[in-house]
Parts: sequence; C-alpha cells; structure tokens
Amino acid sequence: MEQVLISELEKLVSESRNPRTMQIDLLPTAELLAAINAEDRVVPEAVARELPAITRAVDRIVEAFQAGGRLIYIGAGTSGRLGVLDASECPPTFSVPEGMVVGLIAGGDHALRHPVEGAEDDPAAGRAMLQSVGASARDVIVGIAVSGRTPFVIGALDHARELGATTVSLTCNPNSTIAGMADIAISPVVGPEILTGSTRMKSGTAQKLVLNMLTTASMIRIGKSYQNLMVDLNVSNQKLHARASRIVMEATGCTLEEARAYLDATENDVKLAILIALTGLSLDDARMALARAGGFLRRAINETGVNPEG
Repeated sequence: MEQVLISELEKLVSESRNPRTMQIDLLPTAELLAAINAEDRVVPEAVARELPAITRAVDRIVEAFQAGGRLIYIGAGTSGRLGVLDASECPPTFSVPEGMVVGLIAGGDHALRHPVEGAEDDPAAGRAMLQSVGASARDVIVGIAVSGRTPFVIGALDHARELGATTVSLTCNPNSTIAGMADIAISPVVGPEILTGSTRMKSGTAQKLVLNMLTTASMIRIGKSYQNLMVDLNVSNQKLHARASRIVMEATGCTLEEARAYLDATENDVKLAILIALTGLSLDDARMALARAGGFLRRAINETGVNPEG
C-alpha cells in the first residue's frame, strides 16, 4: 500500500522537488526569504489561467444563492482549514446567514487546530459529513484538495454528484481525480513548493486566492456591494461601527455626524443609511425601494431618479 501511495505522490506536481531551491538549507535568511518571495510570485499568474473556470463556478454559485441553495466547501488539512476560514468570514463581511456558506473539514472542528489521524483517508466520512449538513441538489459543493486525490474529498464529491448538486474541484495538480469528477475543475498549477511537499505554501496561497474570488464575486453579484464599498456588513464591534460610518461618508459625501445619525435611524443598516442620505426617502419608503430592487442599492438609487455620481 505504501509503495502504491509513493508512486501516486511521485506523479504530482505539488510533490515534486523544486530545482530552484535545492540549496535553501545553505542560504542566509535574506536570500532564503527572497527565494520564497520569488516562488510566491508565480501564484497569481497560475490563478489567472483559471479565470474561465472560476467564472463558471461563480455564476453557478450565484444561481444557487438565488434559488435558496448554499455554497459548501469540503476538504482536509490545510485545504479544509482554508475553506472553513473563507466560509466563516462571509457572515460578518456580507451579513449573510451563517448557513449560506458552509466550511467542512475532515475530522471536524477539532481538526482546525490539531491534526486528526487518518481523517482524510476515509471517503465514507466525506459522504457522511455532507449528509450531516443536509446537502442537496440546490447546493454548490466545492471539494478542496491540493493533490486532487484525497479520499475524504472524493467520497464527498461522489455523494454530491448522486444528489445532483453542482460540483467544483479546487486542486493544484492537473488532471487529478477530483478534477475528473467535478462539473467545474479549477486547477491553478503553481509548480513544486520551495520546501518539497509543503503545500500550505504556494498551493495554499493559490487556494486562498480562488476561495476569496468565489465568495467575494458571488456576493457582489447578489447585491452585497455599492460601487466598491461593502454595504451589507454586520456592524458588531467598534471597528465595524467606524467602518460603517466611513462607508456612508464615502458613498454620500456626508459628515461623520450625519453618517452616525443615518446609521442610528436605520439601526446600523448601511444600505438603508446610504439610500436615505442620497435620496431623502423616509425609512419605510427606503425599505420598500430596496426590497423592490432585490437588495441592490445602486438599482434602488437609480429607480428614484437620483444620480449620485453626477
């Protein structure tokens, strides 16, 4: 069994040795860091080559959200942690329900901080974890695995396909097992790591960039921004109170005191505060205008005839 696994790993780009870093153990700190930085620079270009696939994934995620479905990430180790991280940042950033973007990791929450022996080797566990969150045909399920061969993720995607859900793979190896299973395959190939097999580095960075794109672009497409401002943030601490005030000021040109007054009147609803500041609508009328516009602030403003950009 071990020899079979070694043979499989030898075929993976992410597990191969990097000829440019064979002497890193001899380098002084500054040169070592420069070598890491030079390798990191290939990551954005690798992600850029995957933009067509990422576009298809975002469009399907938007369709899923509009139909009441969810985005579900599932992975093991670093891949799973990155998915959980991206999912957990959506409610405070975009004021979406916690269950709208779900992050699942092999071994459960304990695995976020501690290795769980053998968790990634069990395809039945991947299937069971999707079942535990009630995955359905309405969802988009993203299997994340640098190698593209993690049994836990394979089991999850098998179950997702049986459900009729849209499946997406995110891996850093071309022609991988999960890429062949998924409806949409996203495979930024960043090459061998500076430290052989340490896929938390370039591969992890590539995954983080793609996950950021999937959620941020999808949220923008469903009306969670105005211009390039986050207008659906959840104002839950002092920093976010200050950010909310600044966003209202940026969007409307009002003073800090005026921004605070608008936010107080709307119970910290940034969208409503901006809409009222720009249009002079009453609170009730602003709520109705925003509802008619499907939550899109720019659309609600335009329908009043106001042109805030001159």
